[in-house]
Amino acid sequence: MSTKEIREMSEAEIEKQLRDTRDARVNLRMRKQTGQIEHPHEFKEMRRQIARLETILKEKKLATASA
Repeated sequence: MSTKEIREMSEAEIEKQLRDTRDARVNLRMRKQTGQIEHPHEFKEMRRQIARLETILKEKKLATASA
C-alpha cells in the first residue's frame, strides 16, 4: 500500500489497517520460529508499513487537533 493510498484513508481505517498489519507481523514471526517462512524480506516490508501507518495517523491527529 502506497503512502498516497494511506493518506486518502480515514483515521479509523488507518487504525484498522495498523492492527491488521501488526497481527500479520505476529503471525509471520510465529512462522519464522517454526521454519515455515519463505520470504524473509517481508519483515522489513511490514516494519516499514507499520511506520508509514503510524506516521500518517499521527499527522492526521495533529491536523485535526490544531484545526
